[in-house]
Amino acid sequence: MHELVAKVTPLDAMESEHIADTLRWLESTDDVFRRSKPAVPERHLVSYVVILDRENFDVLLVDHANAGLFLPPGGHVEPDEHPAATARRECREELGIEASFSESSTPVFVTVTTTVGLDAGHTDVSLWFISDASRNLEMTVDQVEFRGSRWWTLEEVTSATGRDFDPHFHRFMRKALLAR
Repeated sequence: MHELVAKVTPLDAMESEHIADTLRWLESTDDVFRRSKPAVPERHLVSYVVILDRENFDVLLVDHANAGLFLPPGGHVEPDEHPAATARRECREELGIEASFSESSTPVFVTVTTTVGLDAGHTDVSLWFISDASRNLEMTVDQVEFRGSRWWTLEEVTSATGRDFDPHFHRFMRKALLAR
């Protein structure tokens, strides 16, 4: 995991700190996988897969029932699972589609987020992957975990308040735009 995170080129000072914090954490423990909900251990690995139509930079987000936010699909990394494999698995489980990156892919973004509201609070160390797709993608959205899904145009994302998304989502989109 350490080598994977160290390969990520940071967007800004915040991502630099998130990467450094994650590397320190990975050096200090091998207890990185969530064993029980909501927060054992208190900090654990998560993989997001951002479904992106690079032609016009539309992005597919799911309306997460528990979080009350529009988020990329994703979930907790299982023991001995590569984070890219987690992103691929979550894409299949949550959307019924195959992600378009390899099992050994490097994440494009790293965030450290303390969640509150759903439980007493825990920290998600999130590794963000991009999967290319088009708006005419056929999928089956998990109706238990999500209230639905929708494609957001770049204009809609940039004009929406940050309260609608993961707190780092606008920064992720800026990084994805710079990489194109």
